[in-house]
Amino acid sequence: MYRVMIVEDDVTISNEIASHLRKWGYEVVQVLDFEHVVEEFAEENPQLVLLDILLPFYNGYYWCSQIRRLSNVPIVFLSSASDNMNIVMAMNMGGDDFISKPFSLDVLSAKVQAILRRSYEAKQETHLLEYQGVVLNLSDASILYHGEQTELTKNEFRIMEFLFERAGRLASRDELMRKLWDNECFVDDNTLTVNVTRIRRKLEDVGLVDFIRTKKGIGYYLSLSESDV
Repeated sequence: MYRVMIVEDDVTISNEIASHLRKWGYEVVQVLDFEHVVEEFAEENPQLVLLDILLPFYNGYYWCSQIRRLSNVPIVFLSSASDNMNIVMAMNMGGDDFISKPFSLDVLSAKVQAILRRSYEAKQETHLLEYQGVVLNLSDASILYHGEQTELTKNEFRIMEFLFERAGRLASRDELMRKLWDNECFVDDNTLTVNVTRIRRKLEDVGLVDFIRTKKGIGYYLSLSESDV
């Protein structure tokens, strides 16, 4: 079952689209928090996004560019601002199609079906892990938080991947050592500490302070402080 995410400020329009697509067998996610669209995208991992241009906080062009940093998921713009300039802007920002308001729900569902069929013939999937609004992109080994991105080295990425997979639980130092070096050779225990310290510095650069917490003598776990939420 394909999942479609609707980012539409007009609740009536959003509800009508959602109801119509559900009748066609789609799973639908309606965004209500227009300040954290990309975090919800990462958490829900939809196969298609229907995106209005005029939204609170940031417009659809901004959110399209943010989603494109994470994924090649199809994005269809919905807007009453259907002049050539807006259509060209939508395509240049990474949109796959543009549907002008008002529109027929039958035409909308037909376009959705066609785009999904074209896009997923090769069974492509989005490779993202998300925890408390922080996104780990498995495709390019990067961390994204509130629009800020930082790249990770190979070992830094392995550490973060393991911590994300165990999000909310403690990962022991022994487990992380095995994840990093797979028992191929002996590595000084201090090497893990050095890598974690480097990651923490990179996370601080994107506004994540103490995202990696230490359980002294045991291991590490992920958590946002109250001031970060």
